[in-house]
Amino acid sequence: MENVIKDRRRRREEESDGGGKQKSLIQVLLDLQREEPEYYTDETIRNLFLVLVQGASHTSSNTLEWAFSLLLQHPDILARARAEIDNLVGKDRLVRESDITKIPYLRCIINETLRMHPAAPLLTPHCSSQTCTVGGFRVPRGTILLVNAWDIQNDPRTWDDPEKFVPERFEGLDEGKNDFKYFPFGWGRRGCPGENMAKQMVGLALGSLIQCFEWENVGEIDMTEGKGVITPKVQPLRARCIPLPFVVDLLS
Repeated sequence: MENVIKDRRRRREEESDGGGKQKSLIQVLLDLQREEPEYYTDETIRNLFLVLVQGASHTSSNTLEWAFSLLLQHPDILARARAEIDNLVGKDRLVRESDITKIPYLRCIINETLRMHPAAPLLTPHCSSQTCTVGGFRVPRGTILLVNAWDIQNDPRTWDDPEKFVPERFEGLDEGKNDFKYFPFGWGRRGCPGENMAKQMVGLALGSLIQCFEWENVGEIDMTEGKGVITPKVQPLRARCIPLPFVVDLLS
């Protein structure tokens, strides 16, 4: 990571425009370092970047595993997702990151996966800034608070048949206006800053796997949830993938 920071600093100094029109996160932090060198030290920049990378890698891979476990149990949904990608992207190229926002059903699949299996079911701890009463319970100032997003997103009083995998329930739904029924990334100023990037990266990975391979189950899929800050599958997903002919032609 230190070598990456040094390389970006060298490139920044070589470019007269300060790094080009589009800046990476490290370049932005290096700009801030010039303004506040005592605060934005190399160590601070390194730690900030590592937190983002480490946090995103585990949660994203976990979401991908849950998504494919659900898709393999629902081949009709998998087939519809592939048909949408083939229709919107075609078979003369691979899906790109810029395509993800234009593939609505794929995003519905990701949202439904995060509803049923949020990567961080209790979100991140909060702290009450003042004494208040919530639901008849007195909450003193300074109390550590955990929000059970999993329970809210799987509540039958809020969602119809919450135990069923139904991506269609998110069609036409404004994710920002759902009466606090769905918030796998938290909410407001304390929400996950990597939400948009996570959805893009998971969408690109999931879309690529759907587009490029035919998938088959290898035995029964165990959907038992494990325990932890990030909810894993007790039994890792095992599946067989077969490259589709057009992918072989593209890469040959």
